[in-house]
Amino acid sequence: MPSGKETRLLHLGEMEKLDKTLFRLEQGFELQFRLGPTLQGKPVTVYTNYPASGEVFDRQKFRTLSWHNPTGKEDDSDKYCKLDLQISGSYQYYFSLGNEKSGGGYIVVDPILHVGADNHVLPLDCVTLQTFLAKCLGPFHEWEDRLKVAKETGYNMIHFTPLQKLGLSRSCYSLADQLEVNPEFSSHNKKCTWSDIGALVEKLKNEWNMLCVTDVVYNHTATNSEWLRMHPECGYNLVNSPHLKPAWVLDRALWHLTCMVADGKCTAKGVPPLIENDHHLNSIRKIIWEDIYPKIKLWEFFQVDVNTAVQQFKTLLSQGKMSTKSDPNQHLQIVQDPDYRRFGCTVDMNIALATFIPNSNGPAAIEECCNWFRKRIEELNAEQYRQTNHHQEQAVNCLVGTVVYERLAGNGPKLGPISRKYPLVTRYFTYPFKELSVEEEESMIHQPDKACYFMAHNGWVMGDDPLRNFAEPGSNVYLRRELICWGDSVKLRYGNKPEDCPYLWAHMKKYTEITAKYFHGVRLDNCHSTPIHVAEYMLDTARKLRADLYVVAELFTGNEELDNIFVNRLGITSLIREAMTAYNSHEEGRLVYRFGGEPVGSFVQPRLRPLMPAIAHALFMDITHDNECPIQHRSAYDALPSAMIVSMACCATGSTKGYDELVPHQISVVSEERFYSKWNPSALLSPGEVNFQTGILAGRLAMNRLHQELGAKGFNQVYVDQVDEDIVAVTRHCPNTHQSVVAVSRTAFRDPKTAFYSNEVPEMCIPGKIEEVVLEARTIERSAGPYKRDERFINGLPNFTMELREHIQIKDSKIIKQAGTAIKGPNEFVQEIEFEKLTPGSVIVFRVSLDPKAQEAVGVLRNHLVQFSPHFKSGSLPDDHSAPILKTLFFSIASKLTLADLNQVLYRCEAEEQEDGGGCYNIPNWSPLKYAGLQGLMSVMADIRPKNDLGHPFCDNLRSGDWMIDYVSNRLISRAGACAEVGKWLKAMFVYLKRIPRYLIPCYFDAILVGAYTTLLDAGWRQMSSFVQNGSTFVKHLSMGSVQMCGIGKYSCLPDLSPSLHDVPYRLNEITNEKEQCCVSLAAGLPHFSSGIFRSWGRDTFIALRGLMLVTGRYLEARNIILAFGGTLRHGLIPNLLGQGTHARYNCRDAVWWWLQCIQDYCKIVPNGLDILRCPVSRMYPGDDSSPQPAGIVDQPLYEVIQEAMQRHMEGINFRERNAGPQIDQNMRDEGFNVTAGVDRETGFVFGGNRFNCGTWMDKMGESDKARNRGIPATPRDGSAVEIVGLCKSAVRWLLDLSRKNVFPFHGVTVKRHGKEETITYDEWNRKIQGHFERLFFVSENPADPNEKHPTLVHKRGIYKDSYGASSPWCDYQLRPNFTIAMVVAPELFTPERAWKALQIAEEKLLGPLGMKTLDPDDMVYCGVYDNALDNDNYNVARGFNYHQGPEWLWPIGYFLRAKLYFSKLIGPEIYAKTVVMIKNVLSRHYVHLERSSWKGLPELTNENGQYCPFSCETQAWSIGVILEILYDL
Repeated sequence: MPSGKETRLLHLGEMEKLDKTLFRLEQGFELQFRLGPTLQGKPVTVYTNYPASGEVFDRQKFRTLSWHNPTGKEDDSDKYCKLDLQISGSYQYYFSLGNEKSGGGYIVVDPILHVGADNHVLPLDCVTLQTFLAKCLGPFHEWEDRLKVAKETGYNMIHFTPLQKLGLSRSCYSLADQLEVNPEFSSHNKKCTWSDIGALVEKLKNEWNMLCVTDVVYNHTATNSEWLRMHPECGYNLVNSPHLKPAWVLDRALWHLTCMVADGKCTAKGVPPLIENDHHLNSIRKIIWEDIYPKIKLWEFFQVDVNTAVQQFKTLLSQGKMSTKSDPNQHLQIVQDPDYRRFGCTVDMNIALATFIPNSNGPAAIEECCNWFRKRIEELNAEQYRQTNHHQEQAVNCLVGTVVYERLAGNGPKLGPISRKYPLVTRYFTYPFKELSVEEEESMIHQPDKACYFMAHNGWVMGDDPLRNFAEPGSNVYLRRELICWGDSVKLRYGNKPEDCPYLWAHMKKYTEITAKYFHGVRLDNCHSTPIHVAEYMLDTARKLRADLYVVAELFTGNEELDNIFVNRLGITSLIREAMTAYNSHEEGRLVYRFGGEPVGSFVQPRLRPLMPAIAHALFMDITHDNECPIQHRSAYDALPSAMIVSMACCATGSTKGYDELVPHQISVVSEERFYSKWNPSALLSPGEVNFQTGILAGRLAMNRLHQELGAKGFNQVYVDQVDEDIVAVTRHCPNTHQSVVAVSRTAFRDPKTAFYSNEVPEMCIPGKIEEVVLEARTIERSAGPYKRDERFINGLPNFTMELREHIQIKDSKIIKQAGTAIKGPNEFVQEIEFEKLTPGSVIVFRVSLDPKAQEAVGVLRNHLVQFSPHFKSGSLPDDHSAPILKTLFFSIASKLTLADLNQVLYRCEAEEQEDGGGCYNIPNWSPLKYAGLQGLMSVMADIRPKNDLGHPFCDNLRSGDWMIDYVSNRLISRAGACAEVGKWLKAMFVYLKRIPRYLIPCYFDAILVGAYTTLLDAGWRQMSSFVQNGSTFVKHLSMGSVQMCGIGKYSCLPDLSPSLHDVPYRLNEITNEKEQCCVSLAAGLPHFSSGIFRSWGRDTFIALRGLMLVTGRYLEARNIILAFGGTLRHGLIPNLLGQGTHARYNCRDAVWWWLQCIQDYCKIVPNGLDILRCPVSRMYPGDDSSPQPAGIVDQPLYEVIQEAMQRHMEGINFRERNAGPQIDQNMRDEGFNVTAGVDRETGFVFGGNRFNCGTWMDKMGESDKARNRGIPATPRDGSAVEIVGLCKSAVRWLLDLSRKNVFPFHGVTVKRHGKEETITYDEWNRKIQGHFERLFFVSENPADPNEKHPTLVHKRGIYKDSYGASSPWCDYQLRPNFTIAMVVAPELFTPERAWKALQIAEEKLLGPLGMKTLDPDDMVYCGVYDNALDNDNYNVARGFNYHQGPEWLWPIGYFLRAKLYFSKLIGPEIYAKTVVMIKNVLSRHYVHLERSSWKGLPELTNENGQYCPFSCETQAWSIGVILEILYDL
């Protein structure tokens, strides 16, 4: 992958619908879709409407993406399909599983904005926008003079309200014709056209470096739009929306009430034209309830004509009609008349006939039946009456609420007396005819040629669902008078697709094309009420003409998920956010932090990382043209500090024309008719002119320049500090140069003239060295006449201006009294600022660098980090004086480490470290790290880094002192050799780390360790097999389990190997200074089996060895472990607990067979592997009763030791453990110390054990006195355990094969029988097992099977027994996962069809998320939760007695999956393909566990259904080994 490419990974999850999640990406990014754990292995297809290269975007056209699997086929952890994102817009993806659609979502790709004649990029975070009301710009030839004010004050984007012809109301947003330029822009001699406007926009872009955007208004059109008269179908009229008829009748009645009140005809009833008090309001209610509602009888539109319905019903009964109704749950209901006529509703006569059945055909019975029917209809009508009454109540409440706001409220418009111009309430519908009486008007609603002109006005509904159209059927907004109505605009009715209203879609498409042709972007007006599918279609049209269209919108949904639906579907670039929503300075500061940037000191994120949900990019406005005036709302003094706070936000920012001039009122989009002022730089201003002496214009230029600089130079880290209740300090920090800009603003939400502000301003501490004061400014009053509203031009307060000083030194500041320097740490400057004149309405901005020494240290650090990532090039400095070791690239230091060294550098848990006299680092207020090596730190940082969780105790500890830093390097330096070199390199890097400010230490500590850690992993993989080197991420990370488990401690765990053996590693003993062997040993699991006597176990070692050492290519170390254990053979057995050989316990029957299996695997996998058979084995116990012998006294070739093991088993093994009793096992009963094993001469099966010991891996010994299970094994598995029989068969078959090839000198075993020697050949032994296995182990489907000794104990058929010949015969028949081991090592014993059936039963009954249940859940002693601490009187679970009676162990799953894979191939290709899918899916859960585990391993076991078990080892050698083996087999 090219180093510079930013790649994001989106993990797909089954059934995951992400249409409310926002994923923002930039052009040039690569997006990879990867399979989440639930989908791995399954047939997933990803579809997207992102166009293929060279194709045009079509929202409806989806294509499939092809999968890439860079590492081959063993698993799906790296499989991906990708998009190279080059085009901005909104795109959809979804994926299917087989033929079922399973999940999906959207991605939004940001546009790239270009400005200037050279088309340089304008980053989104540099945008500074100003809104102009188009009608206030005056004639077109004067526009440049007026727009010049925006250019001179540093804005780089202009937002024009619509430039089209306006409707009668003169509102900027009520357009009479969407296609025509507003004729007011034309002057008497020159008509203004779209191309004139386009030429100006182009000039502004090329010469002024300014882009232009304008509104698109899709939701409504002016009532007097000419085209609407020709095409009334474009509105919601009473022909296409008859459900609005009742609302229209009510609306007309209210209009007639307005006329009566206005004419004084209601004064007698308590309602004069001028509404002044509650009495008047109550009288309005009374008139509506008593005069209007009874007269217009709205309920009749929803009712049935009772007599007509009864007559119809009676006729049907008399004709003997029967019901054909099928559903008995259907009840009689009113069917709404689609034309909404009074009493036009009906009922379903079919349901009526089925509900009311006469008991005979006689007239009396029919009459009685009709009466019941009539009664039911009357009840239904009464229900409709009640429902209408509820609507009427709401209508009155809304109406009175509107009157209160418009006439009485202090913050309302105070409209004065009721008149036809200012009616009681705004009309909801158009009425373009002569006024008639209410009754006469109503007759028109059924005349289509008239009713089509009664159209619904648009407006908005408080708290409504924005995705629901309030004018469509099903909504009662118009009837309930819930609409806050714009009486100048008609709501447009698009339908669902262009065919539903062809003229309207075509008209608006043209409108959109004009806009996209001439403007760089659009603002979606009233976006939340625009039908989303319409906006989607129109924006697709716009982007065809202008690919990088900048789309902004205001959403008043109040809900981020709802916002995201709009942002996703429409591809909105920036959402308008208002600083005016802040009720105090604290909230204003919070908004700055919320809308952009990362925390200061954030971690460096990798270029390849998961795609994280985002919040929409913000266009943060100090004021929008809809907001109330901040001078009225707050104070004139607040304009400057609030603008400063907003312009420090790391996002796009904006303002509205008039704010900077301190216009003391809202500039109304409806009623304002005056023009904006023009720019005049000279000192003398005429009315209608402004310059830098006006308002805060000079300050605005400085702030806009600063905002653009911060965005362009990558100051993308933000810190907001609430200094006191009025002072907000915003820091923008550049993570490459570590420069900061700090803006301190003292807001004035309260008027300083009338409210108290303290003269005591708190001191401020600014970390670093202040280079300059970028700007300082104060709002001041000047002597000028009071504000007087100009009649022709929009003017501001003349008596306020500001003092501004830019780029000065601290000593020259008028706001600062003095600045002292305090040194906080050895390399941390902090400047203490004492303010003198930070009055309300003032701001000061500092440019701050690190202290020069710290700056140099950061530069050098970045220089040394470039070897890990090009990200660090910017801000790096050459290093001339660094330690010699830093002149070497870290990769060459890492490549000198062996895998055993890597175990020291990366891992080692607490117990391993304690053995060496150390321990893991303990983070205060948190917990100790899992490992002392780098993985311990990386596991924590992997959680902290993506979330930038800088408040984590880990980061606190790094900022507070050097303890962790020193621990990391010193721990390695003390180890000597290649590990010490890594420590020295880290220490040399940390010299610079310690010289930088503490707040930056977590970020750079992480960067150093990430670089070192990834290099070390690579160094490890380079020493492993090609399977690992070319393997998937999953394979590679699993293979590190080999490094994790295989190490060399202070004391050797393995007995010494023969001195005559080549390539044995040696070291000098620190204490005796003598040479000693230092072979790698394999820990059984961490943390419980990692050190001392409990580290090495024969059984665990050899179950794990193939996966952890042979598959990964660690052949020499594997050889040494095989030979070391071989040297401890005694009684023909390999010890269970090794105890360095001298404290070994020979109490397990299976370890020797696992050892033999490993030798076989070694010979097969390792090049020239058969050579191991001739390697010398130093026998520690040449005879069963010998004392331990030093290495080299008695050496034998390995093949002789193998033969001895086979021979002793055939002879029979019978001994008592040495030191039997509580000193070696405090729970075992006396009989348990007697060990027996042998071979049944008849069947060839290995057998052994008794009911008081447990010689297989299921070795839990009872420990509870309360439950009376102490000394009793939970699972003795005596007799012939199935996996041991399989392992023995494997060994015998292999030795037979070797002896035939003359590689193994023995052809069988010789035993004494009745005094004479008898030879049993390997061929004979092999045939015996083969001949008896299925007969005696398979539980036949046939109940009368003659081979079945205990047919009464059978409870599952088609399975293989767990053992044969157990002392408790029912144990043989328990379903456990052990037979799958025999299937893998000796598949020839099984008939494929039977094996497959048994595996299916095991899958159904035993397979868990990560492991296999150790016992059939149908078994009466099954218990899936292991709790070793619980001691009660329950025999089956006390003190963890159920360790192997249900909990889900991981290692058997490897054998289960390998068996499935093997036998599925024999069954057929279709089954094989399905099996591969199933295996990959199971393995994906192990991958997820491995990735999330802070131990970076797989556990020993889980409780039932994969639940965490606190008593399990967190990472277990055999669990990791078997998963590597199945991946190897795949």
